[in-house]
Amino acid sequence: MNNPAVIWYVLVAAVVTAALRFAPFLIFGRGKETPELILYLGKVLPFAIMGMLVVYCMKDVSFLTAPFGIPEAIGCLIVAVLHIWKRNTLLSIAAGTVSYMLMVQFIF
Repeated sequence: MNNPAVIWYVLVAAVVTAALRFAPFLIFGRGKETPELILYLGKVLPFAIMGMLVVYCMKDVSFLTAPFGIPEAIGCLIVAVLHIWKRNTLLSIAAGTVSYMLMVQFIF
């Protein structure tokens, strides 16, 4: 860690992260009511992000060559079933990821 640039990189990253965390309080204040647009985005963006992640993860899957997208399909199925059953996003994504990685490493 003899490079002083690393210290500056960490410092800049910390300041930007802190600024992004404090920005909503500076913009909206504590006493003001949250605008309807922000409330709407808070409701729809998580679903949009999940959909984007699914598209990103499945974009390079080839259904015409072995293993024909089977590990990906099983992983997605595990995520969907666990999420419907338990309603726990972290659990469903973690279980789907772990099962996919185990299938890719040891089965397919």
